[in-house]
Amino acid sequence: MSSGRRRVFKKFQYRGIDLDALLDMSNEELMDLYTARARRRFTSRGLKRKQMALLRKLRKAKKAAPQGEKPDVVKTHLRNMIIVPEMVGSVIGIYNGKDFNQVEIRAEMIGHYLGEFSITYKPVKHGKPGIGATHSSRFIPLK
Repeated sequence: MSSGRRRVFKKFQYRGIDLDALLDMSNEELMDLYTARARRRFTSRGLKRKQMALLRKLRKAKKAAPQGEKPDVVKTHLRNMIIVPEMVGSVIGIYNGKDFNQVEIRAEMIGHYLGEFSITYKPVKHGKPGIGATHSSRFIPLK
């Protein structure tokens, strides 16, 4: 690579539409882009009070944040909330059953559930087996 050449970053697109256009779209146009599960969730059932309250808090936190800085963390238990373009750039504390994991919402996350980004279990660390792991470890001599 030559020293005068700059790296060009790929601009994010969701199903062929860039983020600025997604933000300008109406809800009906946006629903056509989502997967069937998300479309069914939004169209037939709509957004309930808790989901609307979360979106309101995210808007408020974004508005209160200084230009160029991350907004304050908004904590939520709504793991089943589908990420919409309006949420991009927000920082959300997603509850995993014990504590809140901070997640910064990026454009690549659109259409996914919040719960996908906050793991609820501690992954297994496989080490050496303990007592009772095999039949040979069952016999313990008394001296």
